[in-house]
Amino acid sequence: MRKPPVCPGESVGSPNTAAFTQALTPAVLPILPEVRLVQPGATLRLCTCGSSPQLPDCSADCSLGLSVPIAREQHLLLCRCGQSRRLPYCDGSHNPPAPSLTAKWRRFWVGY
Repeated sequence: MRKPPVCPGESVGSPNTAAFTQALTPAVLPILPEVRLVQPGATLRLCTCGSSPQLPDCSADCSLGLSVPIAREQHLLLCRCGQSRRLPYCDGSHNPPAPSLTAKWRRFWVGY
């Protein structure tokens, strides 16, 4: 079954439809950290080089992986962008510095 045109007299593949769709597409957002709840007794293998395709997890063939034994239930904030200076943990490097105190509060409360 075919979908009807977006606007009367306009086909679905017309240039105006593409521009409208592009205008509705949100801007590319930064890759945010992963908050992972870990249980006692588990052992995680986390990436410390930032080149793993499965960040924050490390691939089995990487020699730089960090094995983290979990002693208690906790939440870990793990880097998924690979820019952190404290890999595998997030240090906020995915965000550019906020230019003012107002911008810092907006980022904290709103998230951008």
